[in-house]
Amino acid sequence: MNHRITVCTSCRQKGTEKRPGFELIERLRNALLVADETFAETFDVSGVACMAGCDRPCTVAYHGTSKASYLFGDIDPETDVDDLVAFAKQYAYLSDGWCSSVDRPGKLRKSTLARIPAAGSALEEQKARAS
Repeated sequence: MNHRITVCTSCRQKGTEKRPGFELIERLRNALLVADETFAETFDVSGVACMAGCDRPCTVAYHGTSKASYLFGDIDPETDVDDLVAFAKQYAYLSDGWCSSVDRPGKLRKSTLARIPAAGSALEEQKARAS
């Protein structure tokens, strides 16, 4: 696995006790397989108890080796799986994971909670400036 998609399993939809994370994991895994079985093998889709996005449930993160990570909020398993799969395809081909919000598919343009630089990239940038 080169990439990981992590879904919050404790997020609750506002005003309900419904926790959509497990449903989203299942739908996302299936959608990735339908999109391209070989491609789906490059992504591990799993859950985690909390990603501190409680005000914007359900939260989903994308991670890749030596790539920027993303955290998205307000994700609905019934309506947003296509956008998540489209971003997975995009993210897989970005060498550093970096992309502008206008380049992200659909709802993900406006539901980004964080973009975190790859570990070490800030240090490398600082060293380059000092040289």
